[in-house]
Amino acid sequence: MFPAPTPSDREVIVPATVELESTLTDRYQTTVPDGVRRALKLRKRDRIRYLVQGDGSVVLRRTEDADDPVLGSFLDFLARDIAAHPRHVRAINAGLARRMRALAKGVKVDLEAALDPAGE
Repeated sequence: MFPAPTPSDREVIVPATVELESTLTDRYQTTVPDGVRRALKLRKRDRIRYLVQGDGSVVLRRTEDADDPVLGSFLDFLARDIAAHPRHVRAINAGLARRMRALAKGVKVDLEAALDPAGE
């Protein structure tokens, strides 16, 4: 069996399933419950995405600012696949995690820097 993943100080640990409720107003608006806001790390003015499943269930997630429409489609695909086949989701083993950390050690990444157009 794989060891449980260790959270970083920026991750929020959420139980596998949380059921919360809110009410629609006459204008079809609702307040996102505090537990959902915390789990998704939502702030004021953040955008959220609704993925409506074939069985009527809805996956709600924070929308990342991304100019790449393919990324959003891929993430939607992953969300649907995980929802349809949760038994396939497993933690990576400790040896692979150590190897990935070793490979990335010392690599500096500026997530705010613009990409080089020649490299795109």
